[in-house]
Amino acid sequence: MDVKVGSRLKSAVCDTEVMVVRAPGASVDLWCGGQPMVAAGEAGSGELDPAQAGGTMMGKRYVDEAGTIELLCTKAGKGTLSIAGAPLFLKEAKPLPASD
Repeated sequence: MDVKVGSRLKSAVCDTEVMVVRAPGASVDLWCGGQPMVAAGEAGSGELDPAQAGGTMMGKRYVDEAGTIELLCTKAGKGTLSIAGAPLFLKEAKPLPASD
């Protein structure tokens, strides 16, 4: 699937919806809950894979290990976000500077 910054995607098997914040510029195999993600306006089908049911949290950002893709979760769901079988990780917040 070709993803572009600003694209809205949703899971075919749970309530998860995301917006692309950073895109790799190449086609990616983006999945959620064990099924490929679809564009926000499309219908999906399939069942949630129990092994891929780690869940997503609204308002959190998810990245791959290399940091080439970043997704903002706009609606929480039960599925785990992944690319080519590798799970995406919750992006850690940057620490604020000390205000001494």
